[in-house]
Amino acid sequence: QVQLVESGGGLVQAGGSLRLSCAVSRRTSSYYDMGWFRQAPGKEREFVAAIKWTGLSTTYADSVKGRFIISRDNANNTLYLQMNNLNPDDTAIYYCATCRDVRDRNLRSKSVYDYWGQGIQVTVSS
Repeated sequence: QVQLVESGGGLVQAGGSLRLSCAVSRRTSSYYDMGWFRQAPGKEREFVAAIKWTGLSTTYADSVKGRFIISRDNANNTLYLQMNNLNPDDTAIYYCATCRDVRDRNLRSKSVYDYWGQGIQVTVSS
């Protein structure tokens, strides 16, 4: 069983930055990939960014390319999402997720993830 806890959200003005963190608690050691998703009111949960366990491969949604950076610190079991140049369209609940590392799986699809955090609110004001 795995538990994930997001932190670092809050209220920020348009053009500002936030850094989200996701602490991962695992009962056993394993290789795992991780991703960030977000969900705005009345909308489906959408992909934001993902990273392989090595940290050498990342992928981003077109809407956040050039603004967000995903990274991880495996020694501390922590996932990060640095969000820059935020705009009101980024307002959502942000979720981190994790799954076993499997070659060639599509980390952009929420269906591949086994565990999810509770989510954290990010609000961007005009």
